[in-house]
Parts: sequence; structure tokens; C-alpha cells
Amino acid sequence: MKVLVTGGAGYIGSHTVRELLLREHSVVILDTLEFGSKKVLENLGVLDKLVVGSVSEIRLLDRLFEEHQIEAVIHFAAYKRGNESINKPAEYFANNVGGTFNLLDRMSRHNIKYFIFSSSGGVYGNPQVVPVTEDNNVLRPESPYGEGKLMIEQSLPWYERAYGLKSVSLRYFNAAGAAPEGQIGEDWNLTNNLIPLALKAALGLSPAFSIMGTNHPTRDGTCIRDFIHVSDLAEAHITALEKLKNDGESGVYNLGTGQGTTVREVVEMVKRVTRKDFPVKELPGRPGDPVAIWADSSRARHDFGWQPRYTLEDMVRTAYEWHRKSSQ
Repeated sequence: MKVLVTGGAGYIGSHTVRELLLREHSVVILDTLEFGSKKVLENLGVLDKLVVGSVSEIRLLDRLFEEHQIEAVIHFAAYKRGNESINKPAEYFANNVGGTFNLLDRMSRHNIKYFIFSSSGGVYGNPQVVPVTEDNNVLRPESPYGEGKLMIEQSLPWYERAYGLKSVSLRYFNAAGAAPEGQIGEDWNLTNNLIPLALKAALGLSPAFSIMGTNHPTRDGTCIRDFIHVSDLAEAHITALEKLKNDGESGVYNLGTGQGTTVREVVEMVKRVTRKDFPVKELPGRPGDPVAIWADSSRARHDFGWQPRYTLEDMVRTAYEWHRKSSQ
């Protein structure tokens, strides 16, 4: 299948490109490089497949769809910092929501029928019941980032009704880790994710690691999250796309391990894997951050036969190997 991957030079996008290649699909990558990296695409041997640009550029999308005979789109291109979006709602709605609707419009005009959407567990907000299921009808995002993801999800059935566009929205939680063979990984200069920040402290490249909030009603006072290996996420995107093309139905799916891990537990795992101690600062919690959330992913397991393979230790170990190598 010929697949356009928007945001394909980013962290999850590039790992999904890797998985597409492993399954012998053809790719075209669209990325502004604001948060993406040419280096990871070079490592994958697909730098020549990169088109630098935005999903907001109508003529560029038209050219890509016409010249490359695109059959499907996997859409990652978005700003993704929930706490930042609270202070910059206009930027997040314009880029994430406006850009996506522009992409969907051009897809409908070019009769492209398959769309995999990178959504987020952020659509659940601060849930009262965990693990969260897709049927949880209390969707209360705590940030413009989560609100934008939900707006797009809710629009997709209307696009299918009007234009025959089949879609799968994947609500995933906290991506972590790096490609097992060390080929690509996360750029910790462009992320606020927990594990790379802790690894940066472990490697002595930052003075300390900061825990945001320590008085939450959890088992150790810190937030609880569902961490999932980026390779497991990438595999789920391709599996969802292949099923969608083979007469699968549109839908919404959680992607997580189903296990909640506290921030303190992640810090201890980083110390164990790296065999390094490092200072930890305790700071107030951030607005827009849920206290505790993890996923029930049984629907994806049932419908796709998808099963996460990697443990938290695997996530930390592969990320550590990647960051140690790339920081030398």
C-alpha cells in the first residue's frame, strides 16, 4: 500500500515508518521538521521520501496525492504538549484541528478512503474510573490539546457518511523506548516526556530530574500513567490500517499496556537499568495533568489481534541505549 505519513520524521511517526517498511509498504513522509528529524529518516534509509511542508498547504497536498497515488494516510502531525496548549489554545486549535480538517478535505477530493488518526488518552481528561475504556461516555479533556483530538475523532463518522472515508482513531497513552536494534529513538531535545528527562539526569546531562506533583491521592503521591513501547504503538498503526483496508470497520481504540505506573516507580526503574543515582527535585503539579490514567486495550486486542510485547524495563533499556549512543 502507498501510505502518506504526516509527521513521519517525529518520534512515533518515524517508528511507524520503520514498521511500514518492515511490512513492505511504500511511504511518503510529510513533515515541517519543526519537531521532526532528518537524521532518523536517514538512519531508516528513507530521507529521499521526505517532503518538507505542512498539512495546511493545499497545493502541496494536492501534488502529493496526485503524483504518488496515495492510498492511505497515517496522521501524526500535531503539537502535543498538553500543559503548553492551555496557554496557547489558538495555536493548538489552528495547527492540530485546522490542519487536520484541511488534510481530510484534500483526501476527500482525491478519493482517498483510509485514515489512521493519532489521537490521545488526553480525551479522557481526569477520569473517575480506571482503567478507561472506549465506551466511557465521560470525555472531559483537561487541555486544548485533548479537546482538539476529541473534536477530530467526533468529526470522522461524518466524513465516512459523506465521503466514504474509513478511519481508525488510536487513543494512546505514554509512548516510551526506542527501536530495539538502536536504529532510531526519541530526540530528548524536543520532548518533555518523563523517561528521556530522567535518562538525561542519569547520564549527567541535566542537574536533576523534577517530579511534578507529589501529593496526589495515589500509592506514592505521584501521578500514574500507562507507558507503552513506541514499537508496540507503531505495530498497532499498521495492523489497524491493514485491517481497515481488508473490509474492517471504522472505530476508536485505546492502546496501552493496561498497567498504571507512578512517576516514582519510573524513576526507580531508570536508576536500576542505568545503575546510576541522580538528584530528584519535587515540584508542584502542572495544570492539565490527570492524576491517574491507564487504558483498557482489550478492544484492540480482540479486533486486531494486537498485543503489546515490551515491558517498562524494555522501554527504559532501549531508550537508555539509544540516548547513550546518540549523546556521545
